[in-house]
Amino acid sequence: MNPEIPKLREKLKRKLSKSRYEHSLSVSFTCICLAMRYEYPLDRAELAGLMHDCAKCYEDEEILKRCEKHMVPVSQEERMAPAVLHAKYGAWLAREHYGVEDPEILGAIACHTTGKPGMGTLDKILYIADFIEARRDKAANLNQMRKLAFEDLDEALYQILKGTLEYLEGKGCFVDPLTRVTYEYYERRR
Repeated sequence: MNPEIPKLREKLKRKLSKSRYEHSLSVSFTCICLAMRYEYPLDRAELAGLMHDCAKCYEDEEILKRCEKHMVPVSQEERMAPAVLHAKYGAWLAREHYGVEDPEILGAIACHTTGKPGMGTLDKILYIADFIEARRDKAANLNQMRKLAFEDLDEALYQILKGTLEYLEGKGCFVDPLTRVTYEYYERRR
């Protein structure tokens, strides 16, 4: 176990709301389970899961201001859907304020809301764990995705991306283009 994880848990517990902290713990435990299944280093998966929402202590507009202040690049599309920015700002915050240096962990945190083409194992584990963690209960196909996540990581990623797009489009929500690009990338590889 990474000796920094208990310290980081304490810091996050003070910064995040109780429900967001519980979600972060649950995602980290789900990341560990998926890492065991897919033979990925457990401590790295745990740390990514724990830190993935470290910027969620701020409202969307505050995150946007902080991104601008710290020169974290923000696209016009992200300005239209600022809820996805907590991932990018979270990666910056994890590095600058929490001391996370592993580029693979930081990259997984940065893409956990939209995904990205060519995701690595940790990227996929975190993206999926955030969707299937035990406290989630909203998605219509959640039980199937939980099962699929332990059978075929790539297929689970594809199905979650597909379901997310269908849900957002069905609600008439703006979809960050990176989510669509990511979905199309994985659709071509099926």
